[in-house]
Amino acid sequence: MSLAASALPVEAPPAFLGVTHSLTGKLWRDRLDARGAARALAIAQRHQLPEMLARLLAGRDVAIDAVLDFLDPTIRKLMPDPFTVTQMEAAAKRIADAAIRRERVAIFGDYDVDGATSAALLAWHLRHCGLDPLIHIPDRIFEGYGPNVDAVRALAGKGATLLVTVDCGTTSLEPLAEARRLGMSVVVIDHHQAGSELPEVDALVNPNRLDDLSGLGYLAAVGLTLITLVAVNRELRARGFWSSEMPEPDLMGMLHHVALGTVADVAPLIGLNRAFVAKGLIAMRRRDHVGHTALMDVARLNGPPEAWHLGFMLGPRINAGGRIGLADLGVRLLLEGDVSEAARIAAELDRLNSERRVIEQAAEAQAEAEALASLGFEDKASVIVTASEGWHPGVVGLVAARLKEKFARPAFAIALEPGGVGTGSGRSIGGVDLGKAVRQAVVDGVLVKGGGHAMAAGVTLRKEKLAEFRAYMETALARDVAQSRHVNELLIDGAVSARGVTVELATTLNRAGPFGSGNPEPVLALPSHQLVYADEVGQAHLRLRFKSGDGAVVNGIAFRSVGQKLGNALIEHRGQALHVAGSLAVDRYQGTERVQLRVLDIALPDQGPAVIR
Repeated sequence: MSLAASALPVEAPPAFLGVTHSLTGKLWRDRLDARGAARALAIAQRHQLPEMLARLLAGRDVAIDAVLDFLDPTIRKLMPDPFTVTQMEAAAKRIADAAIRRERVAIFGDYDVDGATSAALLAWHLRHCGLDPLIHIPDRIFEGYGPNVDAVRALAGKGATLLVTVDCGTTSLEPLAEARRLGMSVVVIDHHQAGSELPEVDALVNPNRLDDLSGLGYLAAVGLTLITLVAVNRELRARGFWSSEMPEPDLMGMLHHVALGTVADVAPLIGLNRAFVAKGLIAMRRRDHVGHTALMDVARLNGPPEAWHLGFMLGPRINAGGRIGLADLGVRLLLEGDVSEAARIAAELDRLNSERRVIEQAAEAQAEAEALASLGFEDKASVIVTASEGWHPGVVGLVAARLKEKFARPAFAIALEPGGVGTGSGRSIGGVDLGKAVRQAVVDGVLVKGGGHAMAAGVTLRKEKLAEFRAYMETALARDVAQSRHVNELLIDGAVSARGVTVELATTLNRAGPFGSGNPEPVLALPSHQLVYADEVGQAHLRLRFKSGDGAVVNGIAFRSVGQKLGNALIEHRGQALHVAGSLAVDRYQGTERVQLRVLDIALPDQGPAVIR
């Protein structure tokens, strides 16, 4: 008699390929327990899917009856009624009023990719309505994050009667109070964590406010902006605004922006986000948007874009303007209709991105040395807090991300300015809510200001408070960090040999994409493959080649591994048989497609034979 999947006992699956301690210190674990394996079998049989694809779906908790919708996520099915978001109706009515009255609208955005795409999407819509909106993206160094009083006054001085903030504004009490005093209406469209005190505005649309029950807190700001514009379109339709001379704008034609902002902001690729990105990638592959095409060209992205291209190739170039150049370059590119001008802006962003890399590398080396010194031999600190007077404020978030990756704990990098004030960024690990701790530090007077998400936060503090801030975060996060780091696992989706690593397999697995935060990229294991080649290439990467027992060979790459645990282990074990874990990627060059393995970890096989399951 066979047990139903729901009746199977729930036990932690055994170590995958027997790897309890890889060469980087990880426990390899099968993503599927007994119940998950049973569900994978049922999915494969019910929907006639390949076994490996069925394993991916089961490993991502896709129900048997939800498989078809997961493989083809549609916005139509997943789009909620916008009015389920608190104060969305008020926001839609006020923006619609502005369109009908032909008011001067000011858009206040953020200098990151989510902010740029949100501002560009809203500006495109208002222009379609016949308006000429003002757009202000604050300078990261001189203005900092979010609305400020001087900028608000300047926008009022230019005749703005409605201020719409996108990807910011939830915590901007005084600047938005000033906007109201100057006679402006204010609508906030934001997704950052909110406290109990909110600014007095006409509408504050934020699914993360405490009184919102929409369940859309996982959306990036650009996705929330799109939903707001769905509500605006509906309101204007009800008022008879649209006509043959003024047709209703096709919001689904702007999914390029939503996909880019969602992935770059590391929003979880679940629910509506996943549909936004899946359909946005299809739109980007058409190469019919001037700004996005120019961006793909300077990034030398010739093949069809995938989600990781947005996060690692396109997003950083949009970000580069806000980090070390003109903050509004990204928005200008996304709104540009002239091919030559778009190419010029994209080239400038590409140049700034190269310059950013050099600045980042210098700061990263210094921060890493400081972190090592503070951790000491006992490696006891739960949180890394580094600071320097020489760092560029535009790269501290990237430095914090590198420190978090290297030391596997939350990390802050803070640029100290001549006036005794430091501005910095923090990045967290799974299970540790950084934004909550930072907001509490503001309440307790340790920080001048700060906020963010669970995984990322921004801070401003006085230099003399640095030691207190370090101690405060250590106390606030030590327990959660210890619990999170205790489980140092690598979840494996399945095993395959080099001969089975094909473009066809990669294409099959990609049906479960797009992959990213919340929908992890599949991790496959190659059991007992000989490392026949390993050499450094590019910026601290290792190019690799593995051979299976039957002589088949697969190429691999270990990104940013030189000098790290993984890179050192690969170099030390050249010529040896290894268990290899990684993700598949299709490399397109001069019209040909080749699959390679992005190596994540390696382990020494046991003396006994390895079994592919």
